[in-house]
Amino acid sequence: MEKKFDILYIDDEQANLYSFKALLRLRYNVHITDNTTEALNLLTMNPNIRIIFCDQKMPGEQGVEFFERIQVDFPRPVRILLTAYADPQIVLDSINRGHVFRFMGKPWNEGELLSCIEEANRYYLANTLLDQRNQELVKAYDELDKFSYSVSHDLKDPLAGMMSAIKLALEFNSVDQLHEILKLMSKSLVKLEDYIDSLRDYYLLRRGGLNLSKIDFQEVFDDLTDFYKVYANGSGVNLDTRVDQVYAFINDRSIIELIIHNLVSNAIKYQKETEKNKSIFLSVVTHPDHAVLEVMDNGIGIPKESQQIIFNLFQRASDQAHGMGFGLYNVKSAIQKLSGEILVDSELGMGATFKVIIPTK
Repeated sequence: MEKKFDILYIDDEQANLYSFKALLRLRYNVHITDNTTEALNLLTMNPNIRIIFCDQKMPGEQGVEFFERIQVDFPRPVRILLTAYADPQIVLDSINRGHVFRFMGKPWNEGELLSCIEEANRYYLANTLLDQRNQELVKAYDELDKFSYSVSHDLKDPLAGMMSAIKLALEFNSVDQLHEILKLMSKSLVKLEDYIDSLRDYYLLRRGGLNLSKIDFQEVFDDLTDFYKVYANGSGVNLDTRVDQVYAFINDRSIIELIIHNLVSNAIKYQKETEKNKSIFLSVVTHPDHAVLEVMDNGIGIPKESQQIIFNLFQRASDQAHGMGFGLYNVKSAIQKLSGEILVDSELGMGATFKVIIPTK
């Protein structure tokens, strides 16, 4: 059963105000006032008001004029005009200026009043849902624009590098020279592979439901350690792990792995180049209803002012490592899909700790 919602009733006749509130107070949260100035204050203090009833013949300002005045600042509440006069001009003004949903005669009938409220509430809910969908659509289009630009730019860059290397190779006869060109081509291919992996993760997070299974974190961490062994050793990074899994944990393993891989990969990329003891510590602790993952490093850290944007699409806090700005965006999207949360603790030059809390299913 839906909880009581808010209604505002404006009328300069006190008897009507008390009668309206007495009739509806058990069904709805009723706000009443005898003037439009106080009505505006009530709307400001109660942003959840869904329906406004206003008498047309208000002193100082007619009902239609009040509805027209609040249209910009309070567009969502459904407006119902009370009038004892069937004046065609009032009807036209109400539609054109006040965007009135419905008229009601005075004195009002109880059955008609209740029916009007329920109809207006359905209209309010439908419009609210439409507004939310429109906001989501605007956000999706904005991401699509950025995504399209990134794809055209970041796919073209490594391919252009490959083409340049091939042209140079055709001019060389020395094996040593060709080896150098092959190294350049290899770097371009690695960059392209990383980008394709990011695209795969991006679309993985936009598939339908979750593929749930019981997750053995020791197995996940062992696989990850094997995967990064050569990469970490080649970068001079020591990767340590700890698993404290007392409770069973059920979730989507592929998405959990996506989160961990992106966080560990970033921790390796953003180590201090001059640091002799580069280190990353990956841990997990399971609880009865959730798991806590942590990735801690002693890298370059993240400036406080950048910590709010690092999860945005195509945003990076440092140019030390080349990337497309997908990694942490995908991490945030993955955690949201699992109904979890992520916390960042970092200072510039002092390393970073990412703490991820994910509920079990």
